Amino acid sequence: MDVKEQIRKIVEEISKNPDIKEQFEKEPVKVIEKMIGVDLPDDMVLKIIEGVKAKLTIDDVSKVTDALKGLFK
Repeated sequence: MDVKEQIRKIVEEISKNPDIKEQFEKEPVKVIEKMIGVDLPDDMVLKIIEGVKAKLTIDDVSKVTDALKGLFK
């Protein structure tokens, strides 16, 4: 299993659907396993969760930075 590819797919899906994002924030393990469709070992799920959270945080910071740039034009 390509963990980076799974993280990319999950982030893409969560970014499109606010309901999934909200559920991910409450029950990340359940959401990840449901989206992947397999029961993964805990260490693998935790790595994916950390990767998804990091990517979502980076994307959110990027959006804020872009918005701030627009204010100063």
